[in-house]
Amino acid sequence: MKRIGYLLLMVILASCSSKQEQDKLNDENVAVVQKYIKAVQEKDTKTMTDLLTDDYTGYGPSITDSVNKSQAIESWKELSENLYDKIEYIKSVNVAAYVPDSYHPGNFVSNWAHLIIRYKDGRGPVEIYANTSYRVENGKINLSRTIYDEADAMRQLGYRMVKASDE
Repeated sequence: MKRIGYLLLMVILASCSSKQEQDKLNDENVAVVQKYIKAVQEKDTKTMTDLLTDDYTGYGPSITDSVNKSQAIESWKELSENLYDKIEYIKSVNVAAYVPDSYHPGNFVSNWAHLIIRYKDGRGPVEIYANTSYRVENGKINLSRTIYDEADAMRQLGYRMVKASDE
């Protein structure tokens, strides 16, 4: 009976240790994402570059949108130098989890944010709700998927959506 009790205690301690390790990793991954978001707001492409792995892939918001690391950084430089005056995260919530079963298993941080984007040419501002899921490995982001309502952003910029029957 003592052996069974000892074995049960070992199993419980091992599972607690594993949960504590995952909780610590989740906290570290959230810190990486928070640092990345701060770099976005500050237009700090050096930090953004440092936080993306060389094999990084970003998806979204459209189903066919994807970029690699160099494309993401070059696009951000272009947007921050010529289009965006400021991107402000008004509210930002992060949730970290290990996702074992998916097309892209791994440790993820999902960021839900309320953003205000101000433009250099005076248009806007545009207010959006966005969700970005980041997969983090070894302290760097190697995959992200961003979702937000592009049609709403365009409407806020003054574009009129036309139905095919309206043409």
